Amino acid sequence: MPAAARVLVLCGPSGSGKSRWAAQLSSQHGWPIVRLDDFYKPADDPTLPRLPDGSVDWDDVGSWHQQAALDALASLCRTGSAATPVYDISTSSIVGSGEVELAGSAVVVAEGIFAAHTIAPLQELGLLEGAYCVHHNRWVTFARRLLRDLRERRKPPVMLLRRGLRLTFAEPAIVAQQCALGAIAIRPKALAKQLAG
Repeated sequence: MPAAARVLVLCGPSGSGKSRWAAQLSSQHGWPIVRLDDFYKPADDPTLPRLPDGSVDWDDVGSWHQQAALDALASLCRTGSAATPVYDISTSSIVGSGEVELAGSAVVVAEGIFAAHTIAPLQELGLLEGAYCVHHNRWVTFARRLLRDLRERRKPPVMLLRRGLRLTFAEPAIVAQQCALGAIAIRPKALAKQLAG
């Protein structure tokens, strides 16, 4: 079945503004959004990767259902709709399900911290519109991420601070890895200009 739409992938470090930019693009162009973080595995999944201290490594791609995310994107592009889970990060659980509709749009925005891992498969399926790794100065990202995570009570504060510092020092490597997977590294203002015209 020929695809009615293609996927614009927005990846980048946690806290880089992917969700905000996806919402802005959706508002400006009417493009539907698939929030790939909703495809996280629940906390009781025995296949979850672990850190040395035994806690779950939520920043490892193994904590995420990649094939299910790809299947949803392909269904949306080819059939016009896709069922998606609704994930609650604060409880690390799937709390419901939803439906994303194409509604005549030729572009779907897919955003999430593991979004870069969809680039090559989408390219192979002929469904890739483009892929961008959104990033800032790493300390700007640290501050935005920590404020967001505390506001949303995603995890205990000590865990959020430790994770935030670990991700901040790893950020150059994270951006480099996502670019190696096919994304174009870009600052938010440059992204807005690029997609505007």
